[in-house]
Amino acid sequence: MAGRRRPGSSRSRLSHAVSRLEQLGWVRREECPTDRRGQFAVLTVPGSTALTAAAPGHVDAVRRHLFDQLTPEQVDQLRIISEALVKHLAGNNPPS
Repeated sequence: MAGRRRPGSSRSRLSHAVSRLEQLGWVRREECPTDRRGQFAVLTVPGSTALTAAAPGHVDAVRRHLFDQLTPEQVDQLRIISEALVKHLAGNNPPS
């Protein structure tokens, strides 16, 4: 996605976020072999443990605040809309 910007996620902001995760020992940086400017943030074992610990509360909150507020028909519509947006953002079959 070189050259494409995502809303609310500047390179500087992302770099600071990764630095904070790195200080916590949750990620480590690795160089990208195909882009000398890029790096990967790789999840560490402690990071995986923290993610696993946070997941149940996150899943419960998403269910309670999003899905429990929608009818089954609205959930299906949300799926269809989300799939269209993901395809567009990935550059695959953009809507005409």
